[in-house]
Amino acid sequence: MRTYSSDKEAADALAQSYRTLRQEIGKVIIGQDEVVRLMLTAVFSQGHALLVGVPGLAKTLLVQTISNALDLSFNRIQFTPDLMPSDIVGSETLNQQREFHFVKGPIFANIILADEINRTPPKTQAALLEAMQEHAVTVAGQRYALPRPFFVLATQNPIEQEGTYPLPEAQLDRFMFNITLDYPSYEAELQIVKNTTADFKPTVQRILQADEIEAFQHLVRRVPVTDNVIEYAVNLVHKTRPGGPRATPRATQLLEWGAGPRASQHLIVGAKCNALLNGKYSPDIEDVRAVAPAILRHRIVRNFKAEAEGVTVDQIVQELL
Repeated sequence: MRTYSSDKEAADALAQSYRTLRQEIGKVIIGQDEVVRLMLTAVFSQGHALLVGVPGLAKTLLVQTISNALDLSFNRIQFTPDLMPSDIVGSETLNQQREFHFVKGPIFANIILADEINRTPPKTQAALLEAMQEHAVTVAGQRYALPRPFFVLATQNPIEQEGTYPLPEAQLDRFMFNITLDYPSYEAELQIVKNTTADFKPTVQRILQADEIEAFQHLVRRVPVTDNVIEYAVNLVHKTRPGGPRATPRATQLLEWGAGPRASQHLIVGAKCNALLNGKYSPDIEDVRAVAPAILRHRIVRNFKAEAEGVTVDQIVQELL
């Protein structure tokens, strides 16, 4: 692992690594720049992300490509209605000496792709969400630490809701970002079809290793923030709370519930990371705005009036910004 003489030098190295990462990931993933930006921001901010998009938009390939470029171990868990918590965290089995031996489940990796997390019952969802919060799992009273860095990317299909178990708001709150994956543009899709139907597979270079990523995660936490940026972030969250002293009239009119304190924390950490990735040494209000939609969209709940009028969560967030 490379050492740096100052935080300024480390910040410059992070910005350069980010640019190189974008180039490497861009060899495979075309036209999803905003999604890649938010996912890398989540990784360097020690956060988890929820990726919402229709099937066939290369969600799995995107996560796999990022794990390759970051030189991290990667496991995919396909969530199904019959999946049990032990299928994720592991279980105790009898070995040849008739002693109990813990066999680690697929959650013991740096990057976990929880595919279609809303397809599995709450008991199994809770096993994953405990690991996200505690960075450890407990089996038969024994605690097992997960490898660091640890990052969960969960996907949801917004179309098919029959036979699904939507995540409760309290569990959605554990995800730093809710990233919406849209269809590629016409030009991007042309390039995707050309690349994926030819007999050529691009090679993604490994840019960062686990210990370097951890060092950059600690660097993000050390970034100084001015009081006016913190006040803007906290005020933005308070605006979402209907009936509160700082709530906007539109929020009171259209929202059932607003965002909690975790949103304020994520706004500041996300803004710090966004500033570093863009070559700045301290975040400003624009950095808060850059991460706000993905942080707030799954933390505010519309009321019946908003749903009846067809006002989306993203429209409400844009009005608050």
